[in-house]
Amino acid sequence: MTPTLSKPRSTLLITAAILVLIGAAGWTMVHKADAQTAPKAAAGPISVSTASVSQQDVPMYLSGVGTVTSNASVTVKARIDGQLDKVGFIEGQDVKAGQLLAQIDPRTLQAQLDQAVAQKAKDQAQLANSRLDLQRYTTLVQQDAATQQTLDATRAQVTQLQAAVQADEAQINYAKVQLSFTRILAPISGRVGARLVDPGNIVHAADANGLVVINQIDPIAVVFTLPEETFQSINSALRGSQKPLSVLTYARNSSALLAQGNLALLNNQIDTSTGTVQLKGIFQNPSHVLWPGQYVNVRLVLGDRKQALTVPAAAVQRSQDGTYAYVVNADSTVKIQAIQVANIQDGLAVIDKGLDAGQRVVVDGQYKLKPGAKIVDAGAAASPAPAAAAEKASKAGK
Repeated sequence: MTPTLSKPRSTLLITAAILVLIGAAGWTMVHKADAQTAPKAAAGPISVSTASVSQQDVPMYLSGVGTVTSNASVTVKARIDGQLDKVGFIEGQDVKAGQLLAQIDPRTLQAQLDQAVAQKAKDQAQLANSRLDLQRYTTLVQQDAATQQTLDATRAQVTQLQAAVQADEAQINYAKVQLSFTRILAPISGRVGARLVDPGNIVHAADANGLVVINQIDPIAVVFTLPEETFQSINSALRGSQKPLSVLTYARNSSALLAQGNLALLNNQIDTSTGTVQLKGIFQNPSHVLWPGQYVNVRLVLGDRKQALTVPAAAVQRSQDGTYAYVVNADSTVKIQAIQVANIQDGLAVIDKGLDAGQRVVVDGQYKLKPGAKIVDAGAAASPAPAAAAEKASKAGK
């Protein structure tokens, strides 16, 4: 009797369990739907930050990395062989052009100069005597007291002695030049390096290292490269400017402006191995803030873009279709506006097409937006303005 009653009871229990599970699932789905619809019903305007589209003059520049080099570098060498008597400079100090740097023993060359002077005096005495003989023989020939052959020989001797005196003068000049080489003078003004030869040593004109190296560091040069794609922009700026283009140098590890100078060289060919063009700027460097071998950041100022439309760079968004920005409508809703960006620098985007001055664009919180969404401005961003360095670059280029 018990086995017969067990089967219906088991079926009843299973059915009850299934009903409980179905009820629990329904309750969960209902409350989940309520949870999803509740925020939508309570959602309000989306908080974002906005900024106005400004119209202003924007300095346009190209950035690169450069190396500071001396404006001129000379390895001072001896031009004659001899013993180095003394040096006239202090290592690491500035020297002026024409300053005595070293003295080579002059005694041998002084003796050669004295010998040449004496030879000239001897030849001049013989020339004077021959000229007197020429005058006498000229008179005697007119009186038929001497032969024409004797007169011609005397005239030839005078000419020969005149040539000898000229040769003596040339020898004297040569000896003076050689003697002057015993005093080694600074060919340029600049900073001397380490002394390479000490007094007492024999120096030779063929020595490769020289005596000392002079680097001109005021003015000083900065050599830098830019991609070959920038050549046309640089060339157009050069042709359109009445003054040299301005070049600014900055420290590699900060935004501190080190020096401002002018473009002195746009190299006459593009380096095909690197795809770059080489340029050089010249800088006045009285405080020696630039030093040969130093790496610096460089900006070449091409000029100003007059009354350009600008927005903060954060307003520019990108998609597969190109660049766009969220524009705020009069009713505080937003729309997607396709834009054309000319340039982005110093956190500022220059807009060619797509925006008008005075429009407001979203600069923060775009990820929460969709076209037509209503927004509230959490705090308008400051109107975009060129960075301080860029403003200074603009003034420098004028």
